[in-house]
Amino acid sequence: MVLEFTGEITDPIHKYIRFTEVEKKLIDTEVFQRLRKIRQLAGAHLVYPSAQHTRFEHSIGAMHLVGLAAQTLLDKGYLICKEDVESLRIAALLHDIGHGPFSHLFEEVLMQNKSKKINHEIIGKKIIKETIIIDILGQYGYNPDYVCKLSFGETQNMFYNEMIAGSLSADIMDYLPRDSFFTGAEYGKVDYYRLISSFEVLSNGHLGINKSAINSLESMLISRYQMFKAVYFHKTVRAGEVMLLHSLASADKQLHFSDFSIEEYLEYTDEKTIDIICSLKGNKFASDLALDYKKRKLFKCVYEKFLQNKHNAFDKELASKQIRDFLGGITEYLDIDESFIFIDISRAPSMPLTPSKEELNSIMLVDKDLEFETPTSEIPLIDSITGFLDMIRIYTTEGNREKLEKVLRNMNL
Repeated sequence: MVLEFTGEITDPIHKYIRFTEVEKKLIDTEVFQRLRKIRQLAGAHLVYPSAQHTRFEHSIGAMHLVGLAAQTLLDKGYLICKEDVESLRIAALLHDIGHGPFSHLFEEVLMQNKSKKINHEIIGKKIIKETIIIDILGQYGYNPDYVCKLSFGETQNMFYNEMIAGSLSADIMDYLPRDSFFTGAEYGKVDYYRLISSFEVLSNGHLGINKSAINSLESMLISRYQMFKAVYFHKTVRAGEVMLLHSLASADKQLHFSDFSIEEYLEYTDEKTIDIICSLKGNKFASDLALDYKKRKLFKCVYEKFLQNKHNAFDKELASKQIRDFLGGITEYLDIDESFIFIDISRAPSMPLTPSKEELNSIMLVDKDLEFETPTSEIPLIDSITGFLDMIRIYTTEGNREKLEKVLRNMNL
């Protein structure tokens, strides 16, 4: 490795992660240390007790893997100098710096404000440019604008973007084995050393792999699909997350999350946010949900359906309307308050999205001196899971469970 390391971190996934002086200074900031208090998987610890890992260690793991990938490409002549390696490592380290409490759930609440269009990437850019992070980057000669573009997949070099996010990214190669390890699920095995050692940059500027590593790629993408079904979309995990989402959305009417300054935003962590909502005055709905979440008095799933669609054909709004229409005809008969029935319609692309948030539909392969773009439809194992995984569930409180389960068996979507 061409970089000058000043220390190392012991990690259960990657064993030893070395860091440079600038990386240590970034990690030691209060801004970055805050990520220790934001769980990687929001409510998964309510089902998998050991899933207490956070955005903090994931970010360091992503930095490590990008470093390995960058060193591979440097050795092969695709990168010019060691400064490119360090820039990519810093970008991976900071790629999740903008996540709020409960990660993507909080982001869903922020994005409900259509006029502001806020997400963790927009906030991440502000944190990099408006906090001590910019001072440290400047001290070591790094351009914060360029670091932001690298961190959030907006550079002109496509393979740089694809090293941070996408089907061959450090992000997925870290979170899959890390989530697998801490949940105890055995699905997220990734042979990332094999994949990284096979990296090539094609003439069109995209990141590809040697054809000999296709089995490792297939294994990783199938692992991701299985982790979605077994962990990320687990019905009890989602029960807790649905409670959080509705509680956060309701509390937002008083707390105005999207109007926070960066200083205020950085104060909000998982536990602090829950405590604030639990003590919220004048919003019994939000505070009761938050309190029940803390006590693990979770919603019960009374209806469940999974759909695998090859194309983006599922109409979420139509499905939600059909369910509401059906429930409207039975809730009065069953003497159930409809406000205590929660519809959860979630969608995940079966394949990782590209850095530009598009559906992955081809794999870039190299075989000796030949390079070619192979549609996922021509790779049988990958083709079998391409498309979208749609999940429809209906949740309610324990008291309504038995009555609703009986009638929802007759509902057909």
